[in-house]
Amino acid sequence: MLLVCTALAAGLTAALAPLAVRADNLPRTIVAIKPSVVGVGSFLKTRSPAVTFSGTGFAVGDGLSIITNAHVVPTTLDTAKMEQLGVVVGAGQDVRFRAARLVALDRAHDLAHLRLEEGPPLPPLTLGDSRAAVEGQALAFTGFPLGMVLGLNHVTHRATLSAITPIVMPSLSSRRLDARAITQLQRDPLKIFQLDGTAYPGNSGSPVYDAESGAVVGVINMVFVKGLKETAITNPSGISYAVPARYVQELLQQK
Repeated sequence: MLLVCTALAAGLTAALAPLAVRADNLPRTIVAIKPSVVGVGSFLKTRSPAVTFSGTGFAVGDGLSIITNAHVVPTTLDTAKMEQLGVVVGAGQDVRFRAARLVALDRAHDLAHLRLEEGPPLPPLTLGDSRAAVEGQALAFTGFPLGMVLGLNHVTHRATLSAITPIVMPSLSSRRLDARAITQLQRDPLKIFQLDGTAYPGNSGSPVYDAESGAVVGVINMVFVKGLKETAITNPSGISYAVPARYVQELLQQK
């Protein structure tokens, strides 16, 4: 499920008005992006449905590496019943599950690197220079906002990079918070991309890319919620967040 951010600095709680920008290549860019975007979840033969969906991911590198959010990866698998971590590829009702293993996890930046166990590589996406991203830049993100409710159908949303803002990532567990960790976050807060595009729970792990070139500059991981977290779907704020791609590049160096 998509993480939510309910406490932001003053002035960052309103989406900026979209700018009039050229993105004439976006339709062609989407066609190139879609084969690289996958669902992330697990497979258990004795379960109905056998495949559970927890978020989105995308292929990079040699096409066998998959990037997604750390919070998308199941924390436990039923190994006694041979539950498998993996990705779902394809579209609509014609989908296939491919097993994957967890290579590296970066909870500080909410990123995970999975590696496909077998089969042909997927078309990899190019990681762009997120340090060169600028406010007002025309972006898009592709993923599965509703999971597999209506079949695995790729959905693309346009977005503008509204702000590059420091933010403290929410801890998945209060036990991971201590005085030292809080002090470090205050000294070196994560700078995250604020977008004026609307993301939904299944969009966790979606690639955020330049609308013209298709180069990935970030990974969707949070949405600002106006009220209760249950309203993220029924009453979206239109404010979403993405982790800069430079942290993906750092993650891929880990073995």
